[in-house]
Amino acid sequence: MSQHVMNTYSRLPVTFVKGEGVWLWDDKGEKYLDALSGIAVTGLGHSHPDFVKAISEQAATLMHVSNLYHIVEQEALADKLAEISGMDSVFFCNSGCEANEAQIKLARLYAHNKGIENPEIIVMEQSFHGRTLATLSATGSRKAQAGFEPLVSGFVRVPFDDVDAVKQVAARKNNVIAILVEPVQGEGGIQVPADMNGYMNALRQICDDNEWLLMIDEVQSGIARTGTWFAFQHTDVMPDTMALAKGLGSGVPIGACLAKGVAAEVLKPGKHGSTFGGNPFATKAGSTTLAIIEKQKLRENAQAMGDFIHQQLAAAFEGNDAIVNIRHAGLMIGVELDRPCAELVKLALDNKLLINVTADKVIRLLPPLVINQEEAQELVNRLATVVEHFIKSSLKAA
Repeated sequence: MSQHVMNTYSRLPVTFVKGEGVWLWDDKGEKYLDALSGIAVTGLGHSHPDFVKAISEQAATLMHVSNLYHIVEQEALADKLAEISGMDSVFFCNSGCEANEAQIKLARLYAHNKGIENPEIIVMEQSFHGRTLATLSATGSRKAQAGFEPLVSGFVRVPFDDVDAVKQVAARKNNVIAILVEPVQGEGGIQVPADMNGYMNALRQICDDNEWLLMIDEVQSGIARTGTWFAFQHTDVMPDTMALAKGLGSGVPIGACLAKGVAAEVLKPGKHGSTFGGNPFATKAGSTTLAIIEKQKLRENAQAMGDFIHQQLAAAFEGNDAIVNIRHAGLMIGVELDRPCAELVKLALDNKLLINVTADKVIRLLPPLVINQEEAQELVNRLATVVEHFIKSSLKAA
């Protein structure tokens, strides 16, 4: 283990050297079921042959030229994203926080163009939008923010899935310019609105009534993760802007900020940019990812396998009082316990299963979109064994 990598992660004691589909192998030859996908990144699974072929060919042709020139691969991906989303234009960057940063900058410029000097954006409790100073300030996690003060001003926080709280802000403030919301909160514990269509429609109406922008963060929920291209497509609402990243590049770093209508006309040359954003290599990875999702019908698979895993987990944990709730939207799955359960990550690793615990008490599952029913059942079996052991151990300790 190198002593020269900055100590910013509490890394688990394993090193992976090879992957195929939903499986990973460590440097000792042990095989693991990946139920996390690099935190919703490797939706195509590992080493998908069509993806490997496409990016290998692109690497041998052209990697980077900069945005001083037209880029064919970038334009092709922008066209495809506009087609599947209904949005008008795309700005490419390198990550989810950069995509959200672009949304925030766009909203502020939109406000200043309207003569609003100190614009504010409504954001949600338990949200997560990134770790740059602006996106960290927008994030609803005091733990993540601690020590980085002074934070960026201009954010008003309300509870998630609470329309009345948004209306109260609208009634008392005249400098709000936008709402920033995740349709499904990932880091917040796989929080799904009780009525997603109703919630998003209400936010859309408030924005329309006040000439605000409705900005959505689909960094984790986008790119077929919830069974549709984007989680907002479970509703009949169109956003003004949308942030994408994670699953868009299947492991190649890429982010995108999409915009529609008046929002698409806000950013002009010189107002925003990215050295690496939208280079030929990254955008070829994005286009290939979308093409494979379509070809293999992975949106439909995400919905079917998400429903299957949810049903099997509900059956496995039936009558277990330690399980508070099981939530899912496609292959975004959360199992909430009645106690902190961070140690489950290491216990699952020992059982050759990769999971994550977020919001202190929620097991987060984000398996690859290519997972089949046999693999999904194996995921459930391994997780159920680990959770049952953890709960029994907790009772003995108490």
